[in-house]
Amino acid sequence: MKTGHHARFILLQAIRDFFRQENFTDVLTPPLVENPGMETHIHPMQVSAKNGGQNLGYLHTSPEFHMKELLAAGFDKIFNLSYCFRDEPFSDQHRPQFLMLEWYRGASHYDDIAKDVERLYHFCHQRLLENEVAVLEKKKFTTVTVAELFQEYCQLDILDFNQSEKLYRHIEKNFNDIPLPNFEETSWDDLFFLLFLNKIEPQLLLKNNLLIKEYPAQLAALSRLKQSDPRVCERFEWYCCGLEMANCFGELTDLEEQKNRFALQSSEKEKLYGYQLPEPTSFYNSLKKGLPESSGIALGVERFLKVLTGIENPFWE
Repeated sequence: MKTGHHARFILLQAIRDFFRQENFTDVLTPPLVENPGMETHIHPMQVSAKNGGQNLGYLHTSPEFHMKELLAAGFDKIFNLSYCFRDEPFSDQHRPQFLMLEWYRGASHYDDIAKDVERLYHFCHQRLLENEVAVLEKKKFTTVTVAELFQEYCQLDILDFNQSEKLYRHIEKNFNDIPLPNFEETSWDDLFFLLFLNKIEPQLLLKNNLLIKEYPAQLAALSRLKQSDPRVCERFEWYCCGLEMANCFGELTDLEEQKNRFALQSSEKEKLYGYQLPEPTSFYNSLKKGLPESSGIALGVERFLKVLTGIENPFWE
């Protein structure tokens, strides 16, 4: 059987082959950018010149903004396979430098991306097997909503608890084993993840491939709200045996709404971590130009290798 080093490069080639047979364009995006991404709890690496210490920008935390520039320029089906960078400590699941696969479909619903995920999983599993790499048994895919998970494991309708104080008091009364910070120090997002990480995610260890969709609107990030039920957004996450694998959005295209969301994230980042990022002007210009209705997803490649082969430390060092 092939070693872990062989498996890594066989997987990378399999990913590229899959998307090329699906008529996707393999695109490159610059890793040094003006704005690396606006997520509140994701911290970028700043790059400074040796002489004079001038700030040159940031290493991207995702190629998302530049890939959306390509969508606005008329590209349709695109994928990117490259390193991303985040200021995170080493752990079994995180590295400051890691490989990310990101792909987008123009004029497509995010359900089309879910189909891609399943086909990609089976394609890469088969390719590794053909190349004498020891693989784990294939795992079936199932789909569930966030609301269904909260109902099953927390016995509450999370969509009815859309106010921070109401959710805080419910946790305080019914989940004595969850340590709560002071109410003034918590956001609705914090409370959601306190429940999700403590009560739901441990249960996912028993699941195979699970696509969790329809996150509450408060967690929309760069996704659009569902037209038939604006309490939730067009977003799903792929979990495999309790490990978060990928995050998918039906992409938001409204410039003013995106600016409002980023302003809130920027305010939260400054409040919690004491710094702000520059405005993502290039991304805003893409939205002004006209981002088509599209869907996209980001997948951690090392994690993908781990669930395919069982390699405990799949990261490139």
